[in-house]
Amino acid sequence: MITELQTRGLRLNNVDADHVSRRGGAGPTDHQAVTIDGTTLMVPTYTQSAWRSPFTVESDVVGDRLLENSIPLTDITFSPTPKFYELSTAEGIPYTQIATLHSTDVLATTVLQTCIRYESRRKACKFCSIGQSLQAGRTIARKTPTQLAEVAKAAVELDGIQHMVMTTGTPASPDRGAQVMCESAEAILKAVSIPIQAQCEPPSDPVWYQRMKDAGIASLGMHLEVVTPSLRAELMPGKAEISLEHYMTGFRDAVKVFGRGQVSTYILAGLGDSKEAILETCNMLIEIGVYPFVVPFVPVSGTPLEDLPPPSTEFMESILVPLGKRLKLAQMLSKDIKAGCGRCGACSTLSEYEH
Repeated sequence: MITELQTRGLRLNNVDADHVSRRGGAGPTDHQAVTIDGTTLMVPTYTQSAWRSPFTVESDVVGDRLLENSIPLTDITFSPTPKFYELSTAEGIPYTQIATLHSTDVLATTVLQTCIRYESRRKACKFCSIGQSLQAGRTIARKTPTQLAEVAKAAVELDGIQHMVMTTGTPASPDRGAQVMCESAEAILKAVSIPIQAQCEPPSDPVWYQRMKDAGIASLGMHLEVVTPSLRAELMPGKAEISLEHYMTGFRDAVKVFGRGQVSTYILAGLGDSKEAILETCNMLIEIGVYPFVVPFVPVSGTPLEDLPPPSTEFMESILVPLGKRLKLAQMLSKDIKAGCGRCGACSTLSEYEH
């Protein structure tokens, strides 16, 4: 049921609740964090497919219940608005424009809200919406190390945040964002003790992996998103210039530094890659020591792929069931990741299949 909920989305209708939702930007966009039977998921709520979902919420004085085609299924709860959302910096910048809550206990930020690929129609990833929240005034283009440290300290102290994810648009430099990851992590860790995952494209010089580790970064994400070369060229023409072979080399170099299971990659199921292609790539990644975080593609309004339907529940389960078994056999589990998307697990039900 939870896999189907995550692929089909949730119609909130007129739910009157203090909850956190996200529109536009990077990461789990147009989603809502919900908890069902102890499992927290990021569920699409503002997408076109969600408006047609059979899943809805019924609320009364007792609480909220999840319904499918008007039939009650189970209780559902929403992540409440965190206390740090009420604060602003001395310059008057709301903390919400610097970092946001993902799931129930993860602080997330896009350090550079611009990308050399996004600015070019010819090179932009067709599923990406990194610029939307910036255009809407919900974030700022560059989060400084000082700002990130201030918000992270408040989020940990006020809301019990357990780990942090830092991603970035790709800058026009050969480090591909690794330098801003280092600068940001060093400042944050001087202010508060929190495990951090950094996310960037593979830097040209592998020395950056050790530099990120030395800066205090606990785990690293380098995201493939699409695994079939022809699809990569079609859907992410700029990023596809970095070959799969270069990514695999980068993964090997990163695992040597961060350790087996502490390097991960996002794979978006539903963009055209076959089940066989995804599982074959995942097997290669696991052999290297990389955790393949397979998530259902969510079409985002305002992108070229906004009308592409999300993957079916059957397609997701045909990948997640064998992948979960493979990860368990390899003893590479989400719960052992120190920080980041794989540890959180809310954007996919993969961890449910690792048992």
